[in-house]
Order: sequence, then structure tokens, then C-alpha cells
Amino acid sequence: MKLCRYAPLEHPLVQQFQRAIDSLTAGLSPESVRQYRSVARSLLIYLSEQHPAVDSLNQLRRDPHILGWFIDLRSNNLVPAVYIKRLLLVRCILQELAWNAQLPDLAHLIRREDIPREPQRLPRSLTPQQDQLIQQELLRRNDLPSNVLLLMRHTGMRIGECADLAYDCLHNIGPEQWAIHVPLGKLKTERMVPVDSFVSTLVHRLRFFRSFDPLPFDGRLPGPTSPQADPRQAIACLSSRGCRCRWDPHSHRPAPASAYICQ
Repeated sequence: MKLCRYAPLEHPLVQQFQRAIDSLTAGLSPESVRQYRSVARSLLIYLSEQHPAVDSLNQLRRDPHILGWFIDLRSNNLVPAVYIKRLLLVRCILQELAWNAQLPDLAHLIRREDIPREPQRLPRSLTPQQDQLIQQELLRRNDLPSNVLLLMRHTGMRIGECADLAYDCLHNIGPEQWAIHVPLGKLKTERMVPVDSFVSTLVHRLRFFRSFDPLPFDGRLPGPTSPQADPRQAIACLSSRGCRCRWDPHSHRPAPASAYICQ
């Protein structure tokens, strides 16, 4: 019968594990302490149920004790991030025990190759409906961060490129035709990006907001106090309404249609 999660745990190694945890978490938050204690409890419960003869640190072996605990963890269908976190915490505890008890072998019971890589979460594009709702909200607000994000949305510029736009970046190249000179950025290139009348209006709006900047004029369109220095803060102040997820300007977008990313 499995022990209750909150029942007092009686095991010969409890005190040694507790001292190691106290040493590791002396400067950490209460939540970190809780995580260390929880994972130590998981290992000790496994040992008491599957290997009751283990009552001292020098009896601990990689096989079958630690490898068996790995299998027990995987049987709980933990999400990869939680599984990885538990292995790392126990590895730290065992390393601390190896130092305290002068048993170097304990530090090698969990190897680096035992820790799987956390699966990469790729961003996914916003749906057309979400994109439309975000643009409507940005247009409704019509403030400095909203116009900056709209400019990035309709030109495909990177955050750093937008932050370094010159005040006179907009050029008239023909009747009702404009282009924005994008400065040298992370891609080590500068270019002229054709834009429509709407983007031209955005640039004029940014020039208007630039006129209220209390700092000396530095030749840039956004200005030294604009939110491009911290785009996430600018995004946080906007309500995306129909989008119930975290979203950011795409840092590298080959086309304006991919200017927003939903994570």
C-alpha cells in the first residue's frame, strides 16, 4: 500500500536527506525548499516500498535503486519539465550527501546523460481572427506603443531595427508611394521597405508622439524613452481581447503577415 502524500515519513535516511536539503536551500525561497523536500520524499518512499533493506547511504546503488526510481517516476506520466526538474533536484541532493558523508560515489548515481532535454516549444502563428482583433485594439488605443507595434506588424521590422529608425526614415519615391529606410540591424543589412499610405500615417503619428519626449532630440524616430527598449512591457499594457494566450512580436519575420506570434 502506498504511503499517503502527507503522512509522516519514517525512513533511516530521512535525517541525512533533511540535513542535505537544509544546506542546499539555506538561501532559497520556501517554494524551492518545498520542491526539494517533495522530491526527496518521493525517492525515500520508493526505497521504503521497493528496497526496504536499504538503511544507509553506502548501500545506495545506481542499479537497481536510482534506475528503479526513474522507472517509477515515468510510470506517473509526468510532463517532461516536471520529470527533468525532479531528476535535477535529486542529483543536487545526492551531490550534497556525497560531500557531507564523504561518499564520492553518491555524486555519480545520476549522470548528466540521464537528464533528458526539455522538448522545444515552437511558436505558432496567430489566427487571422486574433490578428484582426489585436490590430483593432491597437488602432483603438492610438498611443505610442500601439503605433510602434502596428509599424512592426505592417513592415516586418525587427524590434531593434524599429528602435533605431531615423526621424526622417520615410521617403517619398513616387506619387502616393513611400518607402522606409530600415537601418543596419542584427541581420547586418540595411534596406528600403516599400510601404502604403497607412504605414506612412503611422510614421507621422510617431513623429507627433516624439515631439512630447522630454529628452533631447537624438535623431531617432522612437526616441530614448520609447517602449521599444522593453517591448514586452509595451505589449503587457495592451488588451488583446480575443487572444487568450501570451503573444510577442516575432523577432525574425520574413513577411509582415507573420508579425505576431502566439505561444
